[in-house]
Amino acid sequence: MKPFDWVTGYPSLRMPMFGRNCVATSHALAAQAGIQMLQAGGNAVDAAIATAAAKTVTEPCSNGLGSDAFCILWDGKALHGLNASGGAPAAWSPDYFLRKYGPAERTPMRGWDSVTVPGAVGAWVALSERFGRLPFADLMQPAIRIAERGYLAPVVVQQKWAAAAGIEAITRQPGFAEFFLPRGRAPDVGELVTFPGAERTLRLIGETKGEAFYRGEIAEAIAAHARAHGGAMTAADLAAYRPEWVMPTAKDYHGYTLHEIPPNGQGIAAQIALGILEQFDLGSLPVDGPEAQHLQIEAMKLAFSDTYRYVADPRGMEVTPEAMLDRAYLAERAKLIDRNRAQVFGPGKPPAGGTIYLTAADESGMMVSFIQSNFMGFGSGVVVPGWGISLQNRGYGFVLDPASPNVVAPGKRPFHTIIPGFLTRDGAPVMSFGVMGGNMQPQGHVQTLVRMIDHGQNPQAACDAPRWRVNEGLDINVEAAMPRATLDRLKALGHRLEVIEDSYQDFGAGQFIWRMGDPAVEGYVAASDPRRDGQAAVW
Repeated sequence: MKPFDWVTGYPSLRMPMFGRNCVATSHALAAQAGIQMLQAGGNAVDAAIATAAAKTVTEPCSNGLGSDAFCILWDGKALHGLNASGGAPAAWSPDYFLRKYGPAERTPMRGWDSVTVPGAVGAWVALSERFGRLPFADLMQPAIRIAERGYLAPVVVQQKWAAAAGIEAITRQPGFAEFFLPRGRAPDVGELVTFPGAERTLRLIGETKGEAFYRGEIAEAIAAHARAHGGAMTAADLAAYRPEWVMPTAKDYHGYTLHEIPPNGQGIAAQIALGILEQFDLGSLPVDGPEAQHLQIEAMKLAFSDTYRYVADPRGMEVTPEAMLDRAYLAERAKLIDRNRAQVFGPGKPPAGGTIYLTAADESGMMVSFIQSNFMGFGSGVVVPGWGISLQNRGYGFVLDPASPNVVAPGKRPFHTIIPGFLTRDGAPVMSFGVMGGNMQPQGHVQTLVRMIDHGQNPQAACDAPRWRVNEGLDINVEAAMPRATLDRLKALGHRLEVIEDSYQDFGAGQFIWRMGDPAVEGYVAASDPRRDGQAAVW
């Protein structure tokens, strides 16, 4: 890796922040919640949980108390992964949806029949029990105070809130308007927002260490709401839920190792793309030039073609993650890239065999990469009245084709988009990081890692740099800040470009904490993405 260039080089309001204790996320109050836990004697896990709880209040358009979550953490000695995505209700099957909705390709996008068991609260509890230092109830206090006293609606959150308020498929869902549109509209920028129902729920979650949510009063309210509105979720579905500790998958790249949560998530797409790009000398190419961008775009398309074909709940996959990451296989896939034209790729045959992100690190060396999401802008749209629980719509990740590895089945986990990232070198932690925004997440992982590892850009510069986003076929979104010569050459290669000015909608945002030697001596550098009001706090 080239030494970091500490001159950002791109228009930005942010500079890298250095500290021995760091929290980075996309809302200042949530970052402060994490720092408060560190100041109270907690560790990075305590900070991450408090931040995640606060995020359900401060960014409700992207996550809520009914979210799913994933986490990768370094405990000071080893790496751990947590899959806190929920499974389908026991009643779900292709026949269930056929009888209810008639022939269709996939499950509904909104409403109760898009809701799988929510896992975020279970993630908080599991992390606290295994690695936390402070009492669990203390971790809920900042979020409780924010929900009770309120906060002023920030610009990006308000824009996404207002957009959802114009979508009938969301606003007609039971409980949504009561909780999110109490004035008959979305809040204005700077308007005070309070969530008394969420305050009550957070308090009970804290007092019972999550038991009330899955096996108590809150669970009963969720199940009753489902029954009243034709949903299949039951108290038994909630009571049976447990997050799963997993071993993160690993892919080496130019002296570093990228770790992702294994399927049912799409993190493997970033690893596949890097395995393909390893066959090229990107470091010798201009960082913002067309050659480097074209190779990354084509590698990402190849990665998505395999990811969308094969990734599902591991119990239903036809191939293993190890086969999808096989070095020889990826070298062959790299040969499909034509440096002189854009292409549309189909899946290969591997050898047999709406979202918030946060990261925290402390001076003991613990680092946490955590992501939670309601999926598609307020998720299912369903809100449990009196409790302020907005529920994700991860069930929309299922399909109804019996031949697909991602066909819906009782208890099965759907294909997931949210992916925390973690980077190591020679077995030691280097960076905890993540990017928000649907299928932009693995694309953001790849682009920022290439910039840091191959081109020596510092984390803030990698956040600020112009990005592209692969859509379908040859269609690509590109930020307007990309050099004009690069845009012209990409068009000449056959990429169908849409240049985007309002970039936060299309290119996600990320937070990065890079370990600068021994954290007790040298600390960390934190970077946040201004595309989505990113905030980093150090102490």
